[in-house]
Amino acid sequence: MFEQFASPKSKLISILEYSRNPLYRNSLYIVLGRVSDVGFGFLFWTVAARLYSVADVGIATALISSLLLIVAFSRFGFDTALIRFLPTQDHSRVFNTCLWITIGATVIVTLVYLLAIDLIAPEIAFIRDFALIFLLLAIVSSVIDTTGYALLCLRKGNIKLLLNLLTGLRLPLLLPFVFLGSLGIFFSLGLANLVAAIIAVALIRRFVPLALRIDRAFVRTTFQFSSMNYLANLLNSLPALVMPILIVNLLSPENAALYYIAFAIGSLVLIVPEAMSTSFFIEGSHGINLRKGTVMTLSVTYAALIPAVLFIVLFGNLLLNFFGSEYTTAFDLLRLIAISSFFVTIFNLFIPLQNIRMQVRGVVIVNFLRFAIYLGLSYVLLQSIGVIGAGIAWLVTHMILSVGIVAYVKVKGWI
Repeated sequence: MFEQFASPKSKLISILEYSRNPLYRNSLYIVLGRVSDVGFGFLFWTVAARLYSVADVGIATALISSLLLIVAFSRFGFDTALIRFLPTQDHSRVFNTCLWITIGATVIVTLVYLLAIDLIAPEIAFIRDFALIFLLLAIVSSVIDTTGYALLCLRKGNIKLLLNLLTGLRLPLLLPFVFLGSLGIFFSLGLANLVAAIIAVALIRRFVPLALRIDRAFVRTTFQFSSMNYLANLLNSLPALVMPILIVNLLSPENAALYYIAFAIGSLVLIVPEAMSTSFFIEGSHGINLRKGTVMTLSVTYAALIPAVLFIVLFGNLLLNFFGSEYTTAFDLLRLIAISSFFVTIFNLFIPLQNIRMQVRGVVIVNFLRFAIYLGLSYVLLQSIGVIGAGIAWLVTHMILSVGIVAYVKVKGWI
């Protein structure tokens, strides 16, 4: 009966075993990286909200969303292919192919976007006057993404954490750029990313030889996997990236700012779930037992999620107040986003599970359903009840998907 009382020595051994487990160790670095991103992001938007007008913040969120949208369109599924195949294939062959294809695609997509910006987002069409800078920052974002994924796959999460910390340089850059208005926010973020990208390239060369090389054989053999994941990832990324632009056009830049800040704070609770899902995908690609990995991931995820959501629901208005009293009107929206995380977690875990099993068709279907339901509901609700409609649409969408995923998993006998 006394076995339940573990000795200090056995507890230490248990902690050491956890620290040696790649799933937990990589997850820890991902969590720390996300915490630094979120921490700097929180301070960044807090300072921006104090130095810049609400309208400037709203326009800046649309600019940043546009940049991320371009990166999402430019990946062609090679971000997922990098994670899936780098652990088991020649590192240089995989990394250089993924890097150069995404950079080339980024250039093309950026130029197309700038040509069509009057139709896509007329409120930010002025960015075309800064086309070369916008293109450079798009390439920089693509490089950071690709090198970051590679470092995680190589189990160098500590170095990826360093890159996360470097992007914190955007915070002090807000002050000298304040005279530029919304562009000041955008350029401060871009310059910090430029510094991080230069260092990222220098560091990745320690583990992967860089070469101007695209391996056609790798592209051919992974084409179906990459292309299906490209479609799935686009469908997954588009709703969150399009929403600030949609709100600017349907409502106002001020409402876009309220949405962006509420969504940024509400997403804080997903730091651990997203880190665990990413690490689960990486370790699953290395060959971890999927049933055991799923149980481990869900256990840690919900243990961290429940108190985090409770805190946001009770005290989220205090966090909003850091950005200014006008942002506290988004408290109900923030609560909806935080509560949604219980269902978002199920969706987020289902995606890597299917990718590990090479069942990409299922990933495309579930992402398409998410895309269609969320944007459809948002378009209707935004116009009828205002910005809170985006939160209601987010919650309802993931509730529907979670029920469907759990039912599917039970039918398949995975649980």
